[in-house]
Amino acid sequence: MSNSTNVSNLSFAQNASSFEQKYTPVETALIVTVLGTIIFMSIAGNTLVCIAIFTDRALRRTNNLFLVSLAVADMMVATLVMTFAVANDVMGYWWFNIEFCNVWISFDIICSTASILNLCAISLDRYIHIRNPLHYEMWMTKKKLAFMITSVWLCSALLGFVPINMGWHRIGMEDISTNHHDSQICQMELNPTYAVVSSFISFYLPCIVMVTIYIQLFRYAQKHVKSIRKMDRLNQVASNGTKTHTSYKVSDHKAARTLGIIMGVFLLCWVPFFTINIISSFCPTCIPVMLFNTFTWLGYSNSSLNPIIYSIFNQEFREAFRKILCLHRCPKISSQLNIRKGGSPYKDKDTAPYRDTDIVRFNDVSSDDIHLNNSFNCASSLRKGSRGPLMEKITTL
Repeated sequence: MSNSTNVSNLSFAQNASSFEQKYTPVETALIVTVLGTIIFMSIAGNTLVCIAIFTDRALRRTNNLFLVSLAVADMMVATLVMTFAVANDVMGYWWFNIEFCNVWISFDIICSTASILNLCAISLDRYIHIRNPLHYEMWMTKKKLAFMITSVWLCSALLGFVPINMGWHRIGMEDISTNHHDSQICQMELNPTYAVVSSFISFYLPCIVMVTIYIQLFRYAQKHVKSIRKMDRLNQVASNGTKTHTSYKVSDHKAARTLGIIMGVFLLCWVPFFTINIISSFCPTCIPVMLFNTFTWLGYSNSSLNPIIYSIFNQEFREAFRKILCLHRCPKISSQLNIRKGGSPYKDKDTAPYRDTDIVRFNDVSSDDIHLNNSFNCASSLRKGSRGPLMEKITTL
């Protein structure tokens, strides 16, 4: 939602070269480098998310379609909005076709709104999954998920395309012209009604929902941890009491940090823009253009940070990214865990713990499964010579 568009106020550039240079060459190079980095990170990061979800078996879950929708919205922000915003902001005039100005602004509002609404949908999905995991699959069907994603994009399209192209954003405004005889200007002028309504739907309402959800999740997690600690104190033995208590403290810290990063980055990126967006509609001369553009790009940068916040902190995504970026050249830890016939330390095959398997390979076991089962089940299963839960994921060749 950049500081852009009003076709009625655009004047045609007869000689763009006569337009006064807005920045020095050094400043231009620095600005283009910074903004170009944001664009590259947005495209690369979100493309990686989509590839990981569609190619990695562990990530090919229905609810991850929310992340795909978010990644698509962020990629559209980068390709359809940021690229043209760089030229418009750096050069100081609209170099592209005059009819494309409204189209660009429509994409700006649609894609940015879709990105924010997808974040809201993801938070709602995770809230339902955590609070009622047993009934999650029953409630969150593919049809309901598709309906939610479709609603996000439909709402974004209605908010961005129709009002801008119908001129509703300028109803009741005086014709404050931005005519320049030597250039064409693509600059947004919003009436207070549209600015308040669009900002409320695009940001403030989703923000209220997200903050409320994450506060509830944080309280739920704290309550759950306290109940576990209480039960643990009644049942734990002295030998492992200190270790268990420390582990829970680490979990508390990680949960608080993750929630803080998610909400902190989102609010940091978007609150400044949507605040001055409303102020500028009531007082167009109160907000300097440089400040408006800075806060606009701060909001855009959220598209480059979403893959980090929602994906990189997830171990399954980290493993999937490693496979994609290494192109299968990186050594796999699981490949070191192959047990082949003749290599067993047991001389008698019938005395081996898994005597009914000749060759077993741990290729399909995730690191989380190995850690969890090793901690609680594997040791006892090996001692007893029985098939532990870990063997459910071992492929017999």
